[in-house]
Amino acid sequence: MKEKLKQLELFLKSSNFDRGIRLGVAIVVPFGLLYLLGYLQYAPAVVVGAFLNAPGDIPGSVKRKVNAILISIGLTMVITTIILFSKPFLPLLLVAIAVISFFVSLISVYGFRASLVSFSGLLAMVLAFAIQKETTQDIFVQVGLMGIGGLWYLVISYVFQKLAPEKDENQLLSDTLHLIGDYLKLRAKLLTKKTKRDELLKKAFTLQHQINEKHETLREALLTERKRSGRSRYEEKQLLIFLSTINIFELIEAKHLDYKMIDGIFGKQKQFLKASKKLNKIMGNHLIRLSELLIQNDDIPNKNLLLEALSKANDSITDYIEAVQLPEAREGALVLKNLYDYQEQLLQEIRAIRRVMANVKDASKVSFKRQDSSHFLTLQEYRLNVLVQNFSFNSNMFRHALRLTIAIVFAYLLGYLFNIQNTYWILLTVIVIMRPSYGLTRERSKDRIIGTLIGAAIAAGIVLITQNVVVYSILAVVSLIFAFALIQQNYKSAAALITISIVFVYCLINPDAFEVIQYRVIDTVIGSVIAVIANYIILPSWEADNLKQVLLNALKMNKAYLLATQKLYQETATQKLPYNIARKEAFLAIGNLNAAFQRLTQDPKSKQKEFQLIYEIVTLNQTMISAIASIGNFIINHKTTPASEDFNVLVKKIANTLQRAYDRLDHTEIHKKLDEDTVDDAQEKLMGKYHKLSNLRDENIKKGHTEIDTETLHGLQEAYLIANHMNWLKSLSESLKKATERYQASLVIEQ
Repeated sequence: MKEKLKQLELFLKSSNFDRGIRLGVAIVVPFGLLYLLGYLQYAPAVVVGAFLNAPGDIPGSVKRKVNAILISIGLTMVITTIILFSKPFLPLLLVAIAVISFFVSLISVYGFRASLVSFSGLLAMVLAFAIQKETTQDIFVQVGLMGIGGLWYLVISYVFQKLAPEKDENQLLSDTLHLIGDYLKLRAKLLTKKTKRDELLKKAFTLQHQINEKHETLREALLTERKRSGRSRYEEKQLLIFLSTINIFELIEAKHLDYKMIDGIFGKQKQFLKASKKLNKIMGNHLIRLSELLIQNDDIPNKNLLLEALSKANDSITDYIEAVQLPEAREGALVLKNLYDYQEQLLQEIRAIRRVMANVKDASKVSFKRQDSSHFLTLQEYRLNVLVQNFSFNSNMFRHALRLTIAIVFAYLLGYLFNIQNTYWILLTVIVIMRPSYGLTRERSKDRIIGTLIGAAIAAGIVLITQNVVVYSILAVVSLIFAFALIQQNYKSAAALITISIVFVYCLINPDAFEVIQYRVIDTVIGSVIAVIANYIILPSWEADNLKQVLLNALKMNKAYLLATQKLYQETATQKLPYNIARKEAFLAIGNLNAAFQRLTQDPKSKQKEFQLIYEIVTLNQTMISAIASIGNFIINHKTTPASEDFNVLVKKIANTLQRAYDRLDHTEIHKKLDEDTVDDAQEKLMGKYHKLSNLRDENIKKGHTEIDTETLHGLQEAYLIANHMNWLKSLSESLKKATERYQASLVIEQ
């Protein structure tokens, strides 16, 4: 019960619920004010205008948010005008529906915020069918009032933003910390759950993509909002927490361990890994608790549990050495020591977040140059040529726009020919459910139908209990507020609440509530069926056919990240910024690849061509980026020796292999191979350096020098990490090239 109350508190204090309240205020105030002034007949138009332009109100840059809502207001006014004037003339109306549906849905090529503006435009087109205005004057009054409603919502949004300027960013930071906490706990399971690793890795792909998306939104929100006077203290705190989440995410990615090697080293002695596994779980739970405190503003939990778990992880290294004995224990001890160092760094970042949240003095000082921060922003291109480039059947968005247009026109004609009451409910279902991917459309269709049935059942029960119009009015507004707050988190619940709201709105007009419920359910089912069938048969877009460009970008960014790490090793002081930029681009590329694979799993089994091969490619790319991150993280956090020529030879070999994989997939010229003898020699020399240091350490132990100094320990760690990871990267790149060649061959056969 206590946990449920905590979750309710978190929801009521969330920015999602805050946006629901904004919409509620934007709806209730015009009704109340215009009722008191005696102009209640104008209230619906104002409310519709506010409702239509609410979707663009999402976290991010205030300037972009305002621009999006203003564009949305203009677009919804124009579309409503066109539909209202076209309604008396069926041929003209069908042309208007087709043109608006196609071009407005194509706006989505400009990114997520643009897709919400696009949705507002399509929603305006659908709701225009519910508006009964025939004379020119009535139409222009309706459209003008809708414009006022849109501006009214913009004012409400701006006022809420000023009253709680940190709420959106805090919610994003909270969501990010929670996701990273879940990810850290999942990585703990990977350490010992040998039989479940494939299943856990697939879950990891989803979490990685979600974390990358949150980081991108936070970059926009925190790095584009810098004022000329500088950041406030609170903005400094938010930025510090954000930077720590990036560091934590990279650290987790950097420890994508060679699990086969770990299984080989520890075998049946995995009890020595349990302390590290438990520490990961404790840190993950601590991050989740901190994520809740960003919303709750409660006391910071005690850190003793973290410190005790870290101490036990350190003790496990000594226990392992005592149990196995040196020199046999050295390799396993180095694995445990590297794992401990990584977890110690994680704990340092978690403690940094704790200090910021606890308002520790001097914890909110951060140096982040404006010119540097601009490198970390993924700028959306808004030029016309982006739209022009997507006028091709090779473009997923072009195919989706065409598919959606055909589905909407068909749905309207179906309603027109069979004289279906409230045809626009069918159209509304189509535009809300239909997405570029079949899997997501099918999932939303299922949630929509189930949610509608639940909502209809609840509404029917309430109607049987009371016929009080005041109760209906209150329930209509309250359910809409909660629906808008939940729509991104739980679409099924949102669909149920929307149904309740719509039923009670219509109950105020039509006393036969059960007729309203009946038509609502039937129209939802019809719209859902149309959306799913259209996605399946009209220019279908299967993820297996669209993976090539995403894979090419991942290969390109992995290579760039590897070369940036090489430069970091050579000149650590001057290469940190280029390295961080390359890291960010590589993480985004692998996040996109993971998201593509996730969409592939949602497609019908018959359309998941080369599923196992694609899974292998995604896993190899993921493992590569983690191995590179592991080297980069060690270089940044330790004093290292100069990069050897053998290291450079292997980097060149791995980069060349990645380029050859890219070229093969892209049908370009194959790069010249490196001399294999030189590469093998470099591998042997790197491993030889580790063995030399290891033998020297054995001699010291025999002489009675059992204590190891920090310099010798770091030297052993560096030699072991570089030798093993470079060999691992070489093997991974070769496996990736072979897998890519098989994938390319399968594409050629299908053609």
